[in-house]
Amino acid sequence: MFEPAIAPSASLLGLLQRGRGDGTLHALAAERADALAALEECVTRDPRLDWQVENRSLYYARLYMELEAPLQGLADHLFHVEDLLDEHESRTGLALSVLGRLAGYGRRDALLLLRRYAAVGSNWAWALDELALWDEDDALLALAGPVLERFPDGPEGDAELRATIRGAYEPRPWHLWAQTHPRVAAATEQAPFDLWQRQLDRAAGAPAWSTAAVLAWADAQVGVGQEDFERRVAAAARCLAAVAGPADRTLLLEAATTAQDGARCAALRHLSDHDDEQAPALFELAAADASRRTADFALGSLPRMRGPRITARARVWAADPDGGPLADAAARLLAAAGGPEDAPLIVAALRRGVSDGGADHEGLPVLVEAAGRFAATAAVPVLRHIYAETSSSQLRGGAARSLAATDAHFPTGAAVECLWDCEESTRELAARHVLTKGDVRVLDRLRRLAADPGEEAEVHAAVRGRLSAG
Repeated sequence: MFEPAIAPSASLLGLLQRGRGDGTLHALAAERADALAALEECVTRDPRLDWQVENRSLYYARLYMELEAPLQGLADHLFHVEDLLDEHESRTGLALSVLGRLAGYGRRDALLLLRRYAAVGSNWAWALDELALWDEDDALLALAGPVLERFPDGPEGDAELRATIRGAYEPRPWHLWAQTHPRVAAATEQAPFDLWQRQLDRAAGAPAWSTAAVLAWADAQVGVGQEDFERRVAAAARCLAAVAGPADRTLLLEAATTAQDGARCAALRHLSDHDDEQAPALFELAAADASRRTADFALGSLPRMRGPRITARARVWAADPDGGPLADAAARLLAAAGGPEDAPLIVAALRRGVSDGGADHEGLPVLVEAAGRFAATAAVPVLRHIYAETSSSQLRGGAARSLAATDAHFPTGAAVECLWDCEESTRELAARHVLTKGDVRVLDRLRRLAADPGEEAEVHAAVRGRLSAG
């Protein structure tokens, strides 16, 4: 999977890649050839930082409809030889989702392209899920042959078929095929039992029932990656919550200071969860430890910690004029568990984050949300910058929500653009806050959204509420 190359936010391509409302407006005003080239680039080279949570399909499909864009570029992408070499669903998922949206708008060429790809493409299951929403029964029945040929006869093929049916987002095609294909019917009936059997057969891996045994188990890491390490530590901390008593405090304090990474981090987590008086000092020590694994765990866990002692110490750390990883982690804790009195510390951390890591810095979302929740008007300039520059449509939506709570100009400024945004929640926010008087584009856009059959129910409700209120 390639890393997306995001163009500058002032360019047409950069706006479309970000899914900003201004991207649509600029595309409609640009030369049609330029707009088509930028649109096709976005759909065939997915620009999303996180393709599993960010929305783009409806946004791009609407622009395909507005521009009356041909689909040959999508066809070339789907049936490129690379489809045989790169089976990762993120390579073609966005294009297939856009085709599904276009099929919902009545584009028959999109429907035919989905059928063709479902029969021969590597990401056929995604295409089949799209067809399940929009295609007719007869067309779906005709796909049974080429799809079932992918599963060879025999136990392995049958197991793969059951796994595929179990993982399908849309069961409609499989239910249709089960009526005429005994193999599918049998697989459909057996699929739930496979999951139960795997759960019953799972090897026991629990530690012995004592604090010392749990700490030793925490060091018996499964895999070497940070994700595996943190999963084992979290499980050990849950076990400690059940077995550790007051008599074990000395052992836990010693482990949190000098033990190996796994036991140390599990003890740290347990002591913090129970608001131990030594927890803040131990976290500060761990955050500066020479072991990168322990330091990363401490800094990553700190924003999730709760309790009066750790919160009070976090205010001291966050106020460090030199900043640094501990100050930033403390600010994120305050953003989640602090109060309005912490707004200056949060705004300072927000500015540092943008200055040090740009508008896509990983620690920004919780700070952005808190700036709005605490009505931190001092954050408006940096929130506007994040809104305009971030490549994440989720973070942009968070910045828009905070601007709605802090920026007096939001109803006549960013809210207008947000009516065209790629994220449903951002369009809904705009519909509820935008000023409907003085800008003819606003009422026209609200009416279009109200009449759009592809729009989400929450946006429809917000838009119709504004229109009915005049």
